[in-house]
Amino acid sequence: MNADAAQSLALEALAWILSTDDLSGVFMGSTGASADDLRTQATDPAFLGSVLDFILMDDAWVTGFCDAQNRDYMDPMRARQLLPGGDLPNWT
Repeated sequence: MNADAAQSLALEALAWILSTDDLSGVFMGSTGASADDLRTQATDPAFLGSVLDFILMDDAWVTGFCDAQNRDYMDPMRARQLLPGGDLPNWT
C-alpha cells in the first residue's frame, strides 16, 4: 500500500460511514463537520486520517467496512499509518 492507495481507502471509508445510517450521525456529531466541510476536506490527507481513526475505534466498524468493501481487516490500519499523524510510536 502507498499513500495514494491509503487516501483512496479512506475515501471509501468516508463513503461507507456516510451511507451507514447508524454511523453517519455519530461521525458528523463527533467531528462537528458539516456536509460542506466534508466536501472541502475530502482531499486533505490529515482529514482522511481522522476518518480512519474514527473507523478504527470499533472492531465492528472495521469489519463492517472491510466486509462491505471486500478488503482485508488490516487494510484500514495499514492505510492509517501512511496518512499524516498515523506514525506508530517507537517506545524504545
